[in-house]
Amino acid sequence: MSLLLVCFLLFLVKGMPIAFVIGIAGFAFFASVPYLNFQAATQMIVSQSQSFAFLAVPFFIFAGNLMNVSGITSRLLSLSKLITRRMYGGTAQVSVVMSTLMGGVSGSATADATMQTRILGPTMVKLGYRKGYICSVNCTTALITATIPPSLGLIIFGFVGEVSIGRLFAAGIIPGFLMMVALMTTTTITSRYHKYEPPRTDLPKFTFTELFTNLKDSIWALLFPVILIVGIRFGVFTPSESGAFAVIYAIIVGKFVYKELTWENFKEALIATLKDNGAIMLIIAMSGPFSFALTWVRLPVALSGFIFGITENPQALVLLMLGFLFITGMFVDSNVNFLLLTPIFLPIVTTAGIDPVHFGILMATIVTLGVMTPPIGSALYTVCGIIDCPVEDYTVASIPFFVAICVLLAILVFLPNLVLFIPNMIFG
Repeated sequence: MSLLLVCFLLFLVKGMPIAFVIGIAGFAFFASVPYLNFQAATQMIVSQSQSFAFLAVPFFIFAGNLMNVSGITSRLLSLSKLITRRMYGGTAQVSVVMSTLMGGVSGSATADATMQTRILGPTMVKLGYRKGYICSVNCTTALITATIPPSLGLIIFGFVGEVSIGRLFAAGIIPGFLMMVALMTTTTITSRYHKYEPPRTDLPKFTFTELFTNLKDSIWALLFPVILIVGIRFGVFTPSESGAFAVIYAIIVGKFVYKELTWENFKEALIATLKDNGAIMLIIAMSGPFSFALTWVRLPVALSGFIFGITENPQALVLLMLGFLFITGMFVDSNVNFLLLTPIFLPIVTTAGIDPVHFGILMATIVTLGVMTPPIGSALYTVCGIIDCPVEDYTVASIPFFVAICVLLAILVFLPNLVLFIPNMIFG
């Protein structure tokens, strides 16, 4: 056990890619235990990738990249600008609304934050927003994609924890919209305080005719998560097959409805997908020996006993686990956290009588928040690099948004019916 933790922490501090950190640590554990077959470690790497359920991950990544190049993103941006054009901090508000709409398209917080910073960042600089604020808005609002289906984090959580992905998708809808309200409120308050972009009184309020026209143009993107949930509910396709459906849907909409998907765009999306999938699947494969090592040393049992020794109150237990996940998310990739910590925390959750779907939504949100926090948040460094923003400026500007997210999560901990209302209504 000690060799496992030493290797993990040493290579993590050294800045080694996380896939190799957990892979080497797992192999080191097997090498240190004489009665374990070292060849089994290599077999676990292969077996991790031999999962039919995991097919949904590469397919949804491909679908998201296709939608970004096929005209769907630009139409969602137009709808967002229409809705927010008379609000305080209008361009910043576009980012929040856009994240809510894009959650059903990309499924990736980092991809969403990157895309929005590239699109909105230059305009916000011209309007007088500070770079730290620009990065914090575009990065933290992308957290909405962690709950709005089809969230990749929910797919991995559902697969590892054997929790219904259909119920997880449905459960993310209300928290996603509540997060939109919380972040739009925070954006309004902070924009007023900093005097960023006062409301444009010279622009008319949008009319229902304008709204209907924009909705009609964006309807194919807005219908996508609805079709997914309905299709899974009525057995049209399984959660794994829904990823393949998403790819076909994106191709049909991009080529025959919006007519913007070309061979060049298709190749661009394919190359981006190969890179994204390569990174994610390497992490998933390398997690096999490491996960086995954690189970072998009975870490889930020990941690469960420790947590229940502190308190047996279900809500207090969840808050403790969320605090732990927030800290680990600051140092470890979100996909790794899902793969390694789901098997550890889920037995504790079920023993305490907490619905796994409820916990899955909370975990997906707090773990994904880790990619937006220092010291090693991938989304953080990506957005800061796009407009050359110091990480310190980003961190200070993002504090109000982090507070709003944490307050919302605390509310959801004590009001599980808000999360479970739609899945109970649809799936029973």
